Amino acid sequence: MKVITKEFITNVLSKDNAACASIQAGETVVFETYDCFTNQFLPEEATFENVVRKPGNPATGPLYIEGAMPGDMLKIEILDIELGPVGIVMLGPNSGSERTEFPKKVLKRVPVKDGKAYYDGKVEIPVEPMIGVIGVAPAGEGVSTITPMDHGGNMDCTQIKKGAVLYLPVFAEGGLLSMGDFHAIMGDGEVEDCGLEIEGRATVRVDVVRNEYCVPYPMIETEDRLITIASAEDVEGAWRAATRQMYDFMREKIGMEVSDAGMLLTMTGNLIICQTVNPMKTVRMELPRYITQSYGFYSIFGS
Repeated sequence: MKVITKEFITNVLSKDNAACASIQAGETVVFETYDCFTNQFLPEEATFENVVRKPGNPATGPLYIEGAMPGDMLKIEILDIELGPVGIVMLGPNSGSERTEFPKKVLKRVPVKDGKAYYDGKVEIPVEPMIGVIGVAPAGEGVSTITPMDHGGNMDCTQIKKGAVLYLPVFAEGGLLSMGDFHAIMGDGEVEDCGLEIEGRATVRVDVVRNEYCVPYPMIETEDRLITIASAEDVEGAWRAATRQMYDFMREKIGMEVSDAGMLLTMTGNLIICQTVNPMKTVRMELPRYITQSYGFYSIFGS
């Protein structure tokens, strides 16, 4: 099994990035990642005053997947996420929903051990590891790993976690998959600029999808939900896009009647804000899979 180390990182997802490794479709690979601060604040003596910060959200990669071509999708099964021993949570001016409350940047180092984050010696928080940045090369110019779009990127979606299957559209030959910005725990919405930022290792199985279910935007399958993910300049634009994507998928891919798709979506669909702090905001629409299975649709990989 190939391991892609932190030696290979990028801050821009681009079709011009040289692949650091390649795999056959269906292979399993491990990505080792820095935290979003490139581990600069892990030393106890490190502060915002004495550290010259590197660009944020380094993503490990890119990985070339043999046979992946524009119009396909990558199927990324998240088999495991291992976390480092210490996470970083920070606040600062001009970011987050309460940006006026914090006149200067502050941070805490939070130990993580045995499935829990130990905050300030007072609170034990069960961890829920997730991947904040995961994406392929976009079709046009490169996109910063700070920004989410239809190629994925900094979606900060809590459902991109162990056991989930993420589907990303392919825009460039080989896909060029990269990931980073892991969180030990993060609330939906990421309201104050970050989660518990942490280094880690993700084990994923990557396959290529080439069928009638391929779409040009990210989707997720969990055990019980089908999810569309959309990013836009504001939250309203993102939720409208995520809803439209699910509505179109129900009609065009699953074959539901227009009225059935709308009625089922309003009765059982859930809109959830993923993040509100990045240059583009991200929202997801979740639909119970028993709904889609009732219409004979079981998986994007093939029903």
